[in-house]
Amino acid sequence: MRKKVAKEEIHWTFTASAAPNCAKLEGTVDVDVLVIGAGLTGCRTALGLADAGVSVALVDSKGIGWGASGRSGGQCNPIWRQTPLELVERLGARHGETLIKTTLTAADDLFSDIRKYDIGCDAVQAGWVQAAHTRKAARHMSALGKAWAAAGADIVELDGDAVRAASGSPAYSFALRHAAGGHVQPLSLTRGYARAAAARGAQLFKNTRMTSLERADGRWRARSDKGEITAENVVLTTNAYTNDVWPGLRKTFLPLVSNIMATEPLSDTQQQEILPGKVTISDSRLTIFYSRYDRDGRLIFGCVGSSDTVDTLGGFVRLRRGLKIVFPQLADIPVIRKWAGRIAVTPEMMPHLHEPAPGVLAGVGFSGRGIAMTSVMGRTLSAKVLGTCADDLPFPIVPITPLPFHGLTRRFIPLVAPAMTLKDRFDTLMDGALLHKGA
Repeated sequence: MRKKVAKEEIHWTFTASAAPNCAKLEGTVDVDVLVIGAGLTGCRTALGLADAGVSVALVDSKGIGWGASGRSGGQCNPIWRQTPLELVERLGARHGETLIKTTLTAADDLFSDIRKYDIGCDAVQAGWVQAAHTRKAARHMSALGKAWAAAGADIVELDGDAVRAASGSPAYSFALRHAAGGHVQPLSLTRGYARAAAARGAQLFKNTRMTSLERADGRWRARSDKGEITAENVVLTTNAYTNDVWPGLRKTFLPLVSNIMATEPLSDTQQQEILPGKVTISDSRLTIFYSRYDRDGRLIFGCVGSSDTVDTLGGFVRLRRGLKIVFPQLADIPVIRKWAGRIAVTPEMMPHLHEPAPGVLAGVGFSGRGIAMTSVMGRTLSAKVLGTCADDLPFPIVPITPLPFHGLTRRFIPLVAPAMTLKDRFDTLMDGALLHKGA
């Protein structure tokens, strides 16, 4: 029997809801707000504005959800890597407290949106298991969980056999279980936001790359090869696929890569043991292993990659090795598809909200928390356009500050995943050695 070979294709395109109607921009359009970038952030921003009666044009250089939003693992991981106190220290009391409150409801707000706008995206809110791969990581994770639980999050610590019972993985001895976590079909969610926005009057355009943005006669004018859009306000939501439409924006983050694969469907017996009840899992590795089911019982498994092609620098081998580590009982399961997507990672591992000129906003840099926090950012951007005071937003408005040596650093991005893998292996070996010595 010939062994099945995983195809390089985005799994979500095969199970997604139909794409909303949209065409390439031709001619002239005049609206209140132009949103550039039709991923989760842009579509949720357009929906919020259209819901408020504002005229909106939503454009994408490819199509709705073509970028990271349609390539994501689709896991809703609802807390930050920082404690509430660290958020306050970083952002200040007013923004910090607002972000804490917003974070505590972020997952519930997302699933509430899905119900409110009747978005068919295979949504499951069954919890998230956040596992520690070393004892040092467990200590940090325990402190993080206690801090967020004290702030009001529904988080439970799991030890030993309880971790395996909750996840089906023998690879971990400590984890947090976040009751609010869950997962969605990310491309369907993105399309659902866009469809709901269009139903409220938003104009959608695909295959429309905006090549220039300039101020003219008190308004903003954005041009593509065959048309132009004039608007009072412009919102940039292109994230890791940002070009140079606004100077310096793409240099404020690093476009790292996530590699993902989809297995053949697991049996009912396997699904009762592995990620029972359809919880999600992610761990504390630098290369972060994460997993969840799709609607047909296929296991979706991902980790950090090197390029838009999964096999680059052993990316697919890293995925298969990771699956064997986390779920050794599935070591030989056939894989049907593999794909990659870019992640915009900021130095703070948190998104940036920018206002580089009057009437221009940008929200980028979700650093692996995109499913929950793109929705938060979308509501934030629409609220700011609608007149909410900047001091009342969950994210502070920060200047566009290009990272030092950005161009040089980007060239080394393909080497990041192999380097992280080596560090993870070293940490695991050292943890095992210390455990053996009784330290």
